[in-house]
Amino acid sequence: MEDQWARLGLDLHLTLGPAHGLRAGLEYALREAVRGGRLTPGTPLPSSRTLARDLNVSRGTVTQAYEQLVAEGYLASRPRSGIEVADHPAAPPPASIDLDPPVTLPFVKGADLRSGLPDLSAFPRREWLAATRHVMQTTPGTAFGYGDPAGAVPLREALAEYLGRVRGVVATPDRVFVCAGYTHALRLVCQALSLRGAASIAFEDPAEPAYCSLAGQMGLEVSRVPVDRDGMMVGRLTGEDVVTVTPAHQYPLGVTLSPARRTRLLAWAARTGAYVVEDDYDGEFRYDRQPVGALQGLAPDRVIYAGTASKTVAPGLRIAWIVVPPDLVRPLRESMRWDEAYVNVIEQLVFARLIRSGELDRHLRRCRIRYRRRRDRLGEAIARHVPSGRLSGIAAGLHAVLEFPGAAIDERRLLGHLRRNGVAVDGIAYFYHRPADAPLGIVIGYATPPEHAYSSTLETLISTLETMPGALSRDSRS
Repeated sequence: MEDQWARLGLDLHLTLGPAHGLRAGLEYALREAVRGGRLTPGTPLPSSRTLARDLNVSRGTVTQAYEQLVAEGYLASRPRSGIEVADHPAAPPPASIDLDPPVTLPFVKGADLRSGLPDLSAFPRREWLAATRHVMQTTPGTAFGYGDPAGAVPLREALAEYLGRVRGVVATPDRVFVCAGYTHALRLVCQALSLRGAASIAFEDPAEPAYCSLAGQMGLEVSRVPVDRDGMMVGRLTGEDVVTVTPAHQYPLGVTLSPARRTRLLAWAARTGAYVVEDDYDGEFRYDRQPVGALQGLAPDRVIYAGTASKTVAPGLRIAWIVVPPDLVRPLRESMRWDEAYVNVIEQLVFARLIRSGELDRHLRRCRIRYRRRRDRLGEAIARHVPSGRLSGIAAGLHAVLEFPGAAIDERRLLGHLRRNGVAVDGIAYFYHRPADAPLGIVIGYATPPEHAYSSTLETLISTLETMPGALSRDSRS
């Protein structure tokens, strides 16, 4: 039958080796595939009948080759499981390979208190599974084709409603673009604005330096604007075409852009024709009062709103979104025309289901309770054991800043002491354009540890700070 091949079992690409005879050539090809790592331990092989048909050889030839390689230890015969590649030590990678450093936060042993992560153990597995089951049972097959580069319509519709209800964002589905993380979103925005003639962009100081570098690589001239306790010092803006801010919870200092500064920033944008990129990375997490509404709701024609599921659910989903002014819809679509960093459509539909069903709201409420308790415990421990420390940025978000005013040490010694004792945190100076301008302090991501490990992680942090040379545990005001 013509379709007989299509109904066969496992596929295996092999080119018979140069040895004399079909059996010897097959043995050579399989042996080299295992040695070279193309067939890894545990990989199942086709049945002798299937492989014989694929290679147009007799079944006996395949059976004898399998038996020989089982005897040599390359393959293993498992009862009721057939033939698979045997366990063997993996060959080390060639010494000449130069692996790039990771671009995400790698796993670390010990007390992981780095900022930028939620408690990954709190991922809503049951709810995600139920939403996935619903999507797979109800979604028509047409949804799995080449879709709209701007994102699946059901997710864009759900986001427009959700952001309006929860963050005060003025949005319609046609102005919502789904992106593969905030970095992807920022790259698209920079590209689209460059097409419209933008040449310069301002970031807060301090800020995540990787974003500043990205904008520079996109051809924009980058400047930094200082931040004080009221947020970005808007009066320091000059003639920039774009400005990026974190108004709800400045990263990393944690301050909120004051109402007066918000008004002044939007007036500046309207006067100069500049665009404001609002990075609302953790705006849903506010503990002492209702969350501050999005800046975008005050000037939807001048503010590009960016949000992400990285803090609310998990960064591994790679789901983010931007809401753009009407005049940027076409440039954004042009920027996405040749872009291949799309979010898997199934995950988009599952996330949309999570929003529509109310499960995302319920998940966030659970997380707020958990993170507020962690924040409170951190504050109590610092006040009791490290009174010289000043904790700030704690009204919202997933991290806090611990400064040590007047301490007779530098950040290098402080971070070195913490690392030697198994505590992973970020130093504040990393985020400043001029590290010398930074106060002495650390950024503590209290949401990062899994729930069962938070107590021991907090104890490790406190005991390490108490033993820091330079007497951080003593009150410098006494």
